[in-house]
Amino acid sequence: MLPTIDHVKDDLFRVYFSGRDDLNISRTGFIEFDINDPTRILKLSKEPVVDIGELGAYDDNGVSPTCIVNHDGKKFFYIMGWNKGSKVRAAEVSGLAISNDNGDSFQRYSRSPIIDRTNDEPFTILVVSCILIEDGIWRMWYDSADKWISEELPRYNIKYAESVDGIHWKREGLVSVDYKDENETRVSRASVIKDDGKYKMWYCYAMGTGGYTMGYAESADGYQFTRMDDKVGIHLSDEGWDSQMICYPNVFKHKEDIYMLYSGNGYGKEGFGLAKLRR
Repeated sequence: MLPTIDHVKDDLFRVYFSGRDDLNISRTGFIEFDINDPTRILKLSKEPVVDIGELGAYDDNGVSPTCIVNHDGKKFFYIMGWNKGSKVRAAEVSGLAISNDNGDSFQRYSRSPIIDRTNDEPFTILVVSCILIEDGIWRMWYDSADKWISEELPRYNIKYAESVDGIHWKREGLVSVDYKDENETRVSRASVIKDDGKYKMWYCYAMGTGGYTMGYAESADGYQFTRMDDKVGIHLSDEGWDSQMICYPNVFKHKEDIYMLYSGNGYGKEGFGLAKLRR
């Protein structure tokens, strides 16, 4: 689940991802590859780089990567903690781990989440998706639940927040990508880049209890986006690992090209892949 890109050097990239053990508990590791030969894995982490939290903490039942930001010689690694502390199937809130050694190790900033429930956002789907730093302002797009339809099905879309340090966030409930209609239940994992003078966002969305497909939106200012799902540029394959579902996009630029990491069938049960934009 949730492949998350980090540029190492030259054409070398690291992808953090969430795998699950025999008890279905997520932990975070990574692979490294050359962008010119991405199917050849050059390095695979032998141990989790971020493991589950202590018993009773927000991430004691799993931890998954969502976003990484390189700033002032540090790597700010935003993680999603899984917890089973209520009737709903899982609580998902956001924490932060920081690396001071170029990604060789990470230490949690806090044992508690940095994005947690408030009176205005009281439900346990609060997941950092993407962050851009512009003019000293950290601009974040995140998943935020409006309600739980049932114990198994939340309803959430993409909202916007700002920070001056990447840790303390001002959240005012601004919706960046709203539901297209009442049948849509989930709009998730925004990935935003600046291109051609516009903010371009890829995300995944789902109708009812169905699986995800990919969506696309544009904005002039990065606050509120206009959905243009027909221009997403990527669809289900005819067969194979991504023929039933495509989700969790992570779009990035390298040299003159734009790439997308994404998960396939079963929310990534059959792996993640790489796509390259054709202009």
